[in-house]
Amino acid sequence: MAFPMQLTVFPAPTSPTANLDHGHDHGGCRTKALQTAEQLCNNRGVRLTPMRRQVLELIWESHRAIKAYDLLDRIKPTTGTAKPATVYRALDFLLEQGLIHKVESLNAFIGCSFSDHQHQQLLLTCIRCLEVEERPAAGVMEAIDRELEQAAFIIHHKAIEIHGICIRCAKHPPITATI
Repeated sequence: MAFPMQLTVFPAPTSPTANLDHGHDHGGCRTKALQTAEQLCNNRGVRLTPMRRQVLELIWESHRAIKAYDLLDRIKPTTGTAKPATVYRALDFLLEQGLIHKVESLNAFIGCSFSDHQHQQLLLTCIRCLEVEERPAAGVMEAIDRELEQAAFIIHHKAIEIHGICIRCAKHPPITATI
């Protein structure tokens, strides 16, 4: 006896490099991030080499987290010689400079929206469109800091990742069909 199955289809995300237009001026966002990166590197006396800049530009093509090997696949056609170690070195540099964040749960990277000042991370990841929004959430972080202090816990790194459905995707519910 066969039982009917319910199939839920989520709208497929566009390519990882496409920007979903939600009224967000991503061109301005990207330009500001790259200008801030150049300024910060100049002020710190570190080099934003062409490879580091290219990796940063690719990360900032959208607000979706991107994996290192996807970056490598995007870089190879332009350089022909890029190796995984090259991309990982660029990512390490960008992380050290606070220009990007690692989304640990996805083993992927996003551009830092607040790279011009020290902050802690609250990352909201949409499970449908895969966009990641960085929020300062000072009140949340202060509450966590109080808990950590009470526990006498010495923190090495703090990033909070929350997975759910963004407001844009919530407005477009998935299609459910019985097959």
